[in-house]
Amino acid sequence: MSRVRLRRPLVAAATALTVGAAAALTLGTTGAATAAGAGTQAAPHTTPHTADGPLLKGSAKLERQPGDNVHFTFDAHGFADKARGTFYVSHYVGKNWGGYMKGRIDCLLTGGPVAVATGIVTESRFKNTPGMPEVGDLKGKRFGFTVLDDGKKDRLGYSWAMDGLPTDSVGKCLGSAPIETLEKGDYKVHHWMPSREAAVKH
Repeated sequence: MSRVRLRRPLVAAATALTVGAAAALTLGTTGAATAAGAGTQAAPHTTPHTADGPLLKGSAKLERQPGDNVHFTFDAHGFADKARGTFYVSHYVGKNWGGYMKGRIDCLLTGGPVAVATGIVTESRFKNTPGMPEVGDLKGKRFGFTVLDDGKKDRLGYSWAMDGLPTDSVGKCLGSAPIETLEKGDYKVHHWMPSREAAVKH
């Protein structure tokens, strides 16, 4: 797939093909992600965190060039494969290309300020444009997300960072390093692990 220069290079030495494909569908996630002229999307409903346990919550826009709008929103809580919640990712480039995917969280693990979550896509809609990456139906596939909650310098990663468009499912709680920086927004990670005895029983 040809590289589409939609984002800042991840690494100077990365090839245009690899880096371009990753940017082509960083699909962002935000409750109201839009590109100039693109319709807005309703933010997913969030639920309060009432029980002790790991938590990943928040919404942010990734730092990209003007016209390249990528958002990620998470509302996840619960330990490991008992986790529940939602995710929403949208990516729009200009007025003619873009869309979103959303789904249910099926795994969440935390380590200090870092959270790794995966979720199954329940709905995806993309408008394809000649000359731009073509996104197929993502429904039913599992993708991973990694968030570093570092105060005002939060970062985010996603499982398809080096593989281009998100087409291949990953295992539960698998994601990439948090390579992306945020333009605006914030994520909250609450670290929690069960006792060693409880973890063994799990």
